[in-house]
Amino acid sequence: MTSPILVTKLFIPAARPNLVKRSRLIERLDGGLNRKLTLISAPAGFGKTTLVTEWLEHLRSDSNSKSQTVKTQFIWLSLDDADNDPARFLTYLSAALEQIDQIDTAEVTSMLQSPQLPPVESLLTPLINQAAAVPDRVVFVLDDYHLIEAQPVHDALAFLLGNLPPQMHLVIATREDPLLPLSRLRGRRQITELRAADLRFTNAEAADFLNQVMGLELSAADIATLERRTEGWIAGLQLAAISMRSLEDTASFIQSFSGSNRLVLDYLIEEVLNQQPQDVQDFLLQTSILKRLNGSLCQAVTGQEDSQATLELIDRLNLFVIPLDEQRRWYRYHHLFADLLLQRMNASNPGLIKELHNRAVNWYERNGDLSEAIQHALAGNDINTAARLTEIGALDALERSDFGF
Repeated sequence: MTSPILVTKLFIPAARPNLVKRSRLIERLDGGLNRKLTLISAPAGFGKTTLVTEWLEHLRSDSNSKSQTVKTQFIWLSLDDADNDPARFLTYLSAALEQIDQIDTAEVTSMLQSPQLPPVESLLTPLINQAAAVPDRVVFVLDDYHLIEAQPVHDALAFLLGNLPPQMHLVIATREDPLLPLSRLRGRRQITELRAADLRFTNAEAADFLNQVMGLELSAADIATLERRTEGWIAGLQLAAISMRSLEDTASFIQSFSGSNRLVLDYLIEEVLNQQPQDVQDFLLQTSILKRLNGSLCQAVTGQEDSQATLELIDRLNLFVIPLDEQRRWYRYHHLFADLLLQRMNASNPGLIKELHNRAVNWYERNGDLSEAIQHALAGNDINTAARLTEIGALDALERSDFGF
């Protein structure tokens, strides 16, 4: 027997006052309404939920306009760890859909009370059939989908998505890409995707946020510096603004702002690093010495044979890693996240750092990049190796020049 539902999971969060208007993103979301799915996938603190609530307010205003002939209904489901239980997930999914006019979930609710959960198809089919008869457009938001790990729940949502009525649009807000048939949806042009690169504040948006919303009086140069240091990460800008409220010398603070800032440190540790399995945490910390990462280099530094798979995993998990090429062979960490990781590495295992740099030196030397090898030798305080590599580089340069012997 299923437990009573918590109705607040179905409430649409209220739009925040004094928001930075994100018209460029609202326009993209509007343009995707004729597709099945909108996926908003980005790390913590990029304003995913805030953007969706702003968009729903925009759609609600349009729907209430006299010029609009098609009514739009909105439903919302905030997910949590407990929703990995398929029966619970389907119960809440049914409760969310019941908010749509003309949908009666009594039959499905009765089936969910069975001692053994019926097949997903038999539970969702009557709901989909009823939704198909609804004359209005329906926008259904699933928030915090990254908390879902159970494959049966992914399968249930994939079935719903695969048979979604044309007037229904699904929105997924998540910190990591869901295990859904995204490639198929891309191939059929049935998905709109917004990612960290899209959600990051532009310089103009950062200026509005810092000076108008947060009440600071920063110069254009200071705003540009802070936007560059945070790479447009909204939570980073907010934490910086909170830190500056009680300061007189904001310019000095901005010049020194990094992932070692106490508020940034606490946020990234609690919301990002501590949420990962220990092996992923170890990988992140040990590779924090690298400016750029690829599978072979990370394997040489960490000793983890599955480093390429781990890199692909943290890319999928949106763990503040940024692809540097279209093939996703090379990555780098977000600057503030890299600051945090390196600080944690220095605090937790400072004796290992020199060895990690030595491993990086060996990899870069084997792969013919003496410049990077020298940088890691110097970072590891291995002056003799740095001098040897510098000499090799100088001889190589002479041999390639017109002055070679």
